[in-house]
Amino acid sequence: MKIVLASSNKHKVQEINDIIKSKGISSIEFILPPKGFNPVEDGVNFEENSYIKARAAWEISKTWVLADDSGLCIDALGGKPGIYSARYAETPALRIERVLNEMDEKEDRAAHFTCDMTLLNPKGEVAFKHEGRCEGTIIREARGQNGFGYDPIFLVKGDTRTMAELSEDEKNQISHRSIALNAVLDYLKTII
Repeated sequence: MKIVLASSNKHKVQEINDIIKSKGISSIEFILPPKGFNPVEDGVNFEENSYIKARAAWEISKTWVLADDSGLCIDALGGKPGIYSARYAETPALRIERVLNEMDEKEDRAAHFTCDMTLLNPKGEVAFKHEGRCEGTIIREARGQNGFGYDPIFLVKGDTRTMAELSEDEKNQISHRSIALNAVLDYLKTII
């Protein structure tokens, strides 16, 4: 079963395919959407943006589509960067710098990554949706070379390492994306 992943991010497609392969699932493969996928993410939360992306990919593919919207939410910043995580500054390094600057004087460093996934069936109906969360805190300086985005400043709850210090396999066990994806895969197993 091929499912269009409503994303232009090849890394995300690879990450999700790696997760399902590590689970021994060979009957599902995620693929990039056809040309013309360019949704306007103007929702007010992750769930709305996930649906917007899913619908845009379904409009050009008319098949099973999975979309996600995810980001970093920091309590002391009122949930920022939130849905603007990927657009908080021009580059990943500048995004990290901005967060660290905004958190400089903050004592409460609690944060979480959120991932909302929406699965549409070939009729364009919502077949399943789920939110995954990974709790942690924002550290004061970046550590680690793995991962991407805010991973180097996100200390995983219950661990002494940042998300960027975990191996890909370790991250795929606890990340917000893998939590949401596991729920989607459990649903898909009931229909294939």
